Amino acid sequence: MESALTARDRVGVQDFVLLENHTSEVAFIENLRKRFKENLIYTYIGSVLVSVNPYKDLEIYTKQHMERYRGVNFYEVSPHIYAVSDNAYRSMRTERRDQCILISGESGAGKTEASKKVLQYYAVTCPASDQVQTVKDRLLQSNPVLEAFGNAKTLRNDNSSRFGKYMDIQFDFKGAPVGGHILNYLLEKSRVVHQSHGERNFHIFYQLIEGGEEDLLRRLGLERNTQQYQYLIKGNCPKVSSINDRSDWKAVRKALTVIGFNEDEVEELLNIIASVLHLGNVQFGGEDSGNAYITTDTQIKYLARLIGVDSSVLKEALTHKKITAKGEELMSPLNQEQASSARDALSKAIYGRTFTWLVNKINDSLAYQNTSVIGLLDIYGFEVFQNNSFEQFCINYCNEKLQQLFIELTLKSEQEEYEAEGITWEPVQYFNNKIICDLVEEKFKGIISILDEECLRPGDASDITFLQKLEDTVGGHAHFLTHKLADGKTRKVMGRDEFRLLHYAGEVNYNVNGFLDKNNDLLFRNLKEVMCMSENKILTQCFDREELTDKKRPETTATQFKTSLTKLMEILMSKEPSYVRCMKPNDAKQAGRFDEVLIRHQVKYLGLMENLRVRRAGFAYRRRYEIFLQRYKSLCPDTWPNWDGRLVDGVSTLVKHLGYKPEEYKLGRSKIFIRFPKTLFATEDALEVRKHSLATQLQSSWKGYSQKSKYRKLRHSAILIQAWWRGILARRRAQRRRQAADTIRRFIKGFMYRHQPRCPENEYFLDYVRYSFLMKLHRNLPKTVLDKSWPTPPPALTEASEHLRKLCMQNMVWKYCKNISPEWKHQMEQKCVASEIFKDKKDNYPQSVPKLFVGTRLNGEDINPKVLQTLGSEKMKYAVPVIKYDRKGYKARARQLLLTSNSVVIVEDAKLKQRIDYSALKGISVSSLSDGMFVLHVLCEDNKQKGDVVLQSDHVIETLTKAAICAEKINNININQGSITFTVGQGKEGIIDFISGSELLIAKAKNGHLSVTAPRLNSR
Repeated sequence: MESALTARDRVGVQDFVLLENHTSEVAFIENLRKRFKENLIYTYIGSVLVSVNPYKDLEIYTKQHMERYRGVNFYEVSPHIYAVSDNAYRSMRTERRDQCILISGESGAGKTEASKKVLQYYAVTCPASDQVQTVKDRLLQSNPVLEAFGNAKTLRNDNSSRFGKYMDIQFDFKGAPVGGHILNYLLEKSRVVHQSHGERNFHIFYQLIEGGEEDLLRRLGLERNTQQYQYLIKGNCPKVSSINDRSDWKAVRKALTVIGFNEDEVEELLNIIASVLHLGNVQFGGEDSGNAYITTDTQIKYLARLIGVDSSVLKEALTHKKITAKGEELMSPLNQEQASSARDALSKAIYGRTFTWLVNKINDSLAYQNTSVIGLLDIYGFEVFQNNSFEQFCINYCNEKLQQLFIELTLKSEQEEYEAEGITWEPVQYFNNKIICDLVEEKFKGIISILDEECLRPGDASDITFLQKLEDTVGGHAHFLTHKLADGKTRKVMGRDEFRLLHYAGEVNYNVNGFLDKNNDLLFRNLKEVMCMSENKILTQCFDREELTDKKRPETTATQFKTSLTKLMEILMSKEPSYVRCMKPNDAKQAGRFDEVLIRHQVKYLGLMENLRVRRAGFAYRRRYEIFLQRYKSLCPDTWPNWDGRLVDGVSTLVKHLGYKPEEYKLGRSKIFIRFPKTLFATEDALEVRKHSLATQLQSSWKGYSQKSKYRKLRHSAILIQAWWRGILARRRAQRRRQAADTIRRFIKGFMYRHQPRCPENEYFLDYVRYSFLMKLHRNLPKTVLDKSWPTPPPALTEASEHLRKLCMQNMVWKYCKNISPEWKHQMEQKCVASEIFKDKKDNYPQSVPKLFVGTRLNGEDINPKVLQTLGSEKMKYAVPVIKYDRKGYKARARQLLLTSNSVVIVEDAKLKQRIDYSALKGISVSSLSDGMFVLHVLCEDNKQKGDVVLQSDHVIETLTKAAICAEKINNININQGSITFTVGQGKEGIIDFISGSELLIAKAKNGHLSVTAPRLNSR
């Protein structure tokens, strides 16, 4: 906690005890304001926690925060509800003494939320098992149930607890929560029948109507409209923006199941809630005689069915009362006003007793014996309204008792600590509010006794006679005042029907109207009898038949409350207390808004300044020697860095070095006590300065140590890595040598057995040979279909090699064919025909192979248009210039050879010299030499033809290939060696002789033959 003192100017001090001007209320509130603006909602007064409601969600309740406070010394961490919870838990475990946490404050200050946080902390941080988890769940789920039935929306708080609650959380020897027990105090039953403007009835009514299923509402006879029910419209506030009744209903139903309610119990409980709503809608009329009668029979039918009684009996009980006169029972009719009051009294009795049954049911589900206990008191704070009635009187009486207990226990713990440390106790002057408590509770003369006496006495007792009795009995008390007893100035602000009490927290005026009725809280005997006849099992437990035979008058509400409060004080006195004081920063429930007037009001009513004054009466600060020395030892050379002697001597040396004056401190047996906060602040400021030099020293030392450690670590790591790597390399080398030796051995043995069938001795060698051949083949596969190379296979793979070769060739051919274009395909088809005709038969064929065949050797402009006109529709497929040799004399003449779809045409300029139909073409002859001579043989029977045609072409292979294809005469090409005989006409023949020479020479020989000398080529 001391670490936060350096920021005290900005965020204030974490403990009000350390305020320099501790008697100033202004300084107190300013410290609260500083911390509130920084979202620091918790502050200590010694061990008391002051909590300011932030009206927004703060990220300080996570599981990580719970772990931060778990098992940590109370003052080592910043103030928090978890610190109080953990301190109480550890005290219970270590000291084996029961603890209690007292949470108080105004409505809307956050008491209920604080109690939830305590329960959540224990649920998360305490040891757990399957059974313990069930108990944890029930403890947590008891909250939404009790809030639904016991909380309501008020002007100051949307979720105000309208009852006091004390819960014992029971722990086993392991520290695990194993059970619990709840005591409830003074439920505000009057809220069932009446609410002030802007307020609501208890949450459960709205949750049932908004969230209940359609079938359920139909069974209960309810409508999904709160405006239909008299008990829900008086506050004129059916909806609240901060409350989701539908989702809350689901949470309550789930919680009831977790706690252990069965379906029948839930059904009967909801029947009771619905019956209260129907009871509120029961209306009365007045007869001429003044007697009341019921005007809403439908409501009575629903009521009778829901609570399980006869409708006629219920009708009579609501309009009559049973009186006993001279031992005889009589039924007396009620007037309209009395009947309405009886109806409301029944509603309050049903709801109040059902709430008590609900608390007992929860207690049954949490029951456990022989345990340690942490009590949790969530009870109303001091209340001062514009109009204060009987409820505020009881609440403020309760707060007087708690304040009395608080002061006594605080002084007691202070005195015990001083005595334990051997320090002289200095008596503290404080306001002892026992005088006010006695004024309220003293037998025979106290206000409660006078109120009971007035309720019991025969005659016309009223609220005003009660006030007069008070004036007569306690009128002289210094803390009591009425309009009659007051001076003129005070009378102006007091009503004639009010009395004033001077509480420890201030003056409160109470209006006596309704005091007697609320204190009596009577229910007519015949109404009790009807409730005892109910078939609803819950109501039969709430209304005991023994009440009907018991002649003793029941205790008044005030006496019951006084008795229960006395028992509560005994419970709290038997436990070690921790305190949480809750405050609200504004009435508008706005985050970030700090209303100093309202805060001052609460500081006064919570008695915080009195608490601080008691805590500061002696010494403001105390710490154990080891903690104090550990924190501040660096400020003294003798204690830094370590003190080896006794702790008390070390602290004494330290404070002397710091210059503490004798009146500023005392040394106890195990603690140092510092009287003034300024002494501690000066010490803390000196530590802050010292931290800078210490930080420099620590940094240099740490850097040196860190670098040396880093170097040693790196060096050690390098050595390890080197040794490891050398080992790996050596093992790898040895392994490679072994593998190499094994491989060589197996290879040699395999080579020796290579000609034998496969066996273990040669299988490695044979596999290697196969593998080597396949890898060699993979690297040297033929790239084209013309590449005939192929590696020589080993004997064992000859057949496989041949299969692979065929597959490879097929694959290359398939790829080649797949990628070939239509034009190239046509070219290849022609080349194939040429190969089939001329390959190895004519000398100049090889020279034609690499040369592509063209579509035609003559363009359109090379052929006379008249020729094209003569051909007409015949499609010309090929044209080439040729030389024609006459049949007689063999004179050479230039001609054009045209191939059409039907015939061979020989053209001279514009004249079509000869047409040979393909059908008249008998064959074509050509020599085997390199000349370009060829002869077209025609049928002799064709009178149109004069004989065979002798031609020469520079492209003889191309020309004859295309002619053979067009005429479909591939097999009619004759390749002759030596000479060609051809028909001249009229049965005469001519001969062409072919010889090899140095150059091409064509001439008529002396023997009358055509002599052709062809140049020799290197191809043959």
